[in-house]
Amino acid sequence: MRNKAGNELGKKYAIGVDYGTESGRAVLVDLADGTEIADHVTPYPHGVIDEALPGSGLRLEPDWALQHPSDYIEVLRRSVPAVLQASGVSADDVIGVGIDFTACTMLPVDEGGQPLCLDPAWADNPHSWVKLWKHHAGQDEANRINAVAAERGETFLSRYGGKISSEWMMAKAWQILNEAPEVYEKASLMMEATDWVIYQLTGRFVRNSCTAGYKAMWHKQDGYPSREFFAALDPRLADLTETKLGGDIAPQGAKAGELTEEMASLTGLKAGTAVAVGNVDAHAAVPGVGVVTPGKLVMAMGTSICHMLLGTEEKQVEGMCGVVEDGIIPGFFGYEAGQSAVGDIFAWFVDEAVPGYVREAAEQEGLNVHEWLERQAARYEPGQTGLIALDWWNGNRSVLVDTDLTGLIVGCTLQTKPEEMYRALLESTAFGTRKIIDAFHSNGVEVNEVYACGGLPQRNRLLMQIYADVTNREIKIADSKQTPALGAAMFGAVAAGSERGGYESVVEAAARMARVKEETYRPIPANVAVYEKLYQEYSLLHDYFGRGGNDVMKRLKAIKENAVHGSGSGEAVSTC
Repeated sequence: MRNKAGNELGKKYAIGVDYGTESGRAVLVDLADGTEIADHVTPYPHGVIDEALPGSGLRLEPDWALQHPSDYIEVLRRSVPAVLQASGVSADDVIGVGIDFTACTMLPVDEGGQPLCLDPAWADNPHSWVKLWKHHAGQDEANRINAVAAERGETFLSRYGGKISSEWMMAKAWQILNEAPEVYEKASLMMEATDWVIYQLTGRFVRNSCTAGYKAMWHKQDGYPSREFFAALDPRLADLTETKLGGDIAPQGAKAGELTEEMASLTGLKAGTAVAVGNVDAHAAVPGVGVVTPGKLVMAMGTSICHMLLGTEEKQVEGMCGVVEDGIIPGFFGYEAGQSAVGDIFAWFVDEAVPGYVREAAEQEGLNVHEWLERQAARYEPGQTGLIALDWWNGNRSVLVDTDLTGLIVGCTLQTKPEEMYRALLESTAFGTRKIIDAFHSNGVEVNEVYACGGLPQRNRLLMQIYADVTNREIKIADSKQTPALGAAMFGAVAAGSERGGYESVVEAAARMARVKEETYRPIPANVAVYEKLYQEYSLLHDYFGRGGNDVMKRLKAIKENAVHGSGSGEAVSTC
């Protein structure tokens, strides 16, 4: 029997809300088989704030990236009702909600849980705003964290590949203390944005083990690093974890609470609907492609790439972003690594470096510029462009963990064409992934299968073939176009539990709801051979510029920053 909208009566659904860098999306999922019934995207009205603060127009310094917390609520207000309306599914049949988020995206809140940036008294201070994951202005703090941890022989450092990133919670919190101590003092808590949204949905504050483990140095057995360590960094940080990072930490799949009356009115869902604890976008994608056992690398590919892998024991891997027990799938150690720019690199090239004739040709052929460049680049054989590039246009997340590194293309001549440069940039990101796979494999964490999800695998066939050839591994592609949201919906179903029509574990949910495409990308032996030679050249450049052989990238960045801030002499600075 079906209702007026054609939906089968008795079916149960969950909603996954995926918060990305530029937008948020809600996906309504059938719990019986993972079918995505409806989805809706809400672009963030304020976007990424990296030039000037809203309202005051205060200019931001380089490496800043902020967001407006009201944009996250706008996603719930627009997208959740939209999927209900488009599907005709009754709110009575939606039993669970899960969310995932880019991380570490953090914000200071007052004692009532309100973001400080929403208080007019603090709105003109950039440190009161949400710091997006790609806010890298705390690199000095990250460098000091790493140096002190190494000097003290802190055991936690090895769980993060030997380095803590400026993208993570501690560096961002310390930057606030150093540059805006009044904001730090005013803040009752430093929260992950995913936990803040869960707090808005349920009225209950609970941190999730995924972001706590991967982004805030928390360990299931050991907790946070010691008070003595933070005091060694800065005496003012001694009570950081007891105060600003206080609160209960719940495992993935746990129920954070139930939807409040206020949020039910905003979203069109029923008050009392189960809400799962928050999650990281890429991590939610792992069960979304059905990966619940070790040896299978999942690449969540979009503006950046997050590489995730399950293991049965805790091992040290250079440059990994973390290994967290139960951090992805309960019962396993979840490993994470990543590249801080991938799709962002291709977008930069199209937006800033493509000549007018390319845009005209693409328009005449009814293609967007990316499609045109992909088609042209696919005509070249591996190595035919004579180019090689480094994929550090937004720093290096793994394995070097250094946001002061920058991009590079070698081999350009007066005959080099845009499509050749575009192909070299595609290849560079594949080499970066190969470097990560090699690091895992050489440290005893096996990578036997590779899965890809996100926007890029759905759109760029050339890119995925290059990845298969460079890694010499078959790549399976998620059947869902919204894999993190699908995974978030799975966790929502687990939060609801089997009594309400959900599942008792995410493993059980993945067995019923996850899907991958039948078509895969297999390595082409002739291409593998050429790319092996190119990868050796990439590795030479990688180590020369990334391991101290030549710190020209950092020197150039220092000169740039000096020019931006001014030398105080009043003299003009000429740059090229």
